[in-house]
Amino acid sequence: MEGVQIVVRIFKTIDSSIHEIQEPQEGCWIALTNPTATEIFEISEQFGIEVDDLRAPLDEEERSRIEVEDNYTLILADVPAIEERNEKDWYVTIPLGIIVTQKMIFTVCLEDTQVLTRFMEGRVRNFFTRFILQILYRNASMYLRYLRIIDKKSEQIEEKLHLSTRNQELMELLELEKSLVYFTTSLRSNEMVLEKLLKVESIKQYPEDTDLLEDVIIENKQAIE
Repeated sequence: MEGVQIVVRIFKTIDSSIHEIQEPQEGCWIALTNPTATEIFEISEQFGIEVDDLRAPLDEEERSRIEVEDNYTLILADVPAIEERNEKDWYVTIPLGIIVTQKMIFTVCLEDTQVLTRFMEGRVRNFFTRFILQILYRNASMYLRYLRIIDKKSEQIEEKLHLSTRNQELMELLELEKSLVYFTTSLRSNEMVLEKLLKVESIKQYPEDTDLLEDVIIENKQAIE
């Protein structure tokens, strides 16, 4: 639906595949993209989540962290995003909130993120059981993918600079350098969240979940390196 932004979407695994549903049910994922103040208040009232925790991922300056409340856990992590300026793609980071209750999972983000679209398109089965860890793994992989693109772009610009010194190429290199600073800061913040997650037993439902979380930490470290 071009031009129409779907702000609140609900998904659930039915017969081993993901389906979009109309009403919240136990075991569902509620995805909020740039929700309004009214929608945040309604979600807060209906599901007992603090308004500030729902709002936090909408603040671009919000830091990555994990908060364990009585009836839910909030995980805030930075995800890579593409920002279009002057008909070129530049790389930035934005916060993604994952709120885990006993019966549902909520995600909150300022914009649609490729970290989540793979799940929305049904390419991951039985997402609820290991969904949080899969999101975090996908996130670390996206950083690595974008870093390879930045590396390739830098090489191409440097080759042009060998032929002639032009302001345009120098500005592009500075922009890419800025992207790397964003990524480094975000990846280090995410690393602290991942290390803390190792101690949160409610997130790990199966014995192999610790292994998956350690894989996420390794992937994140690779991106930092």
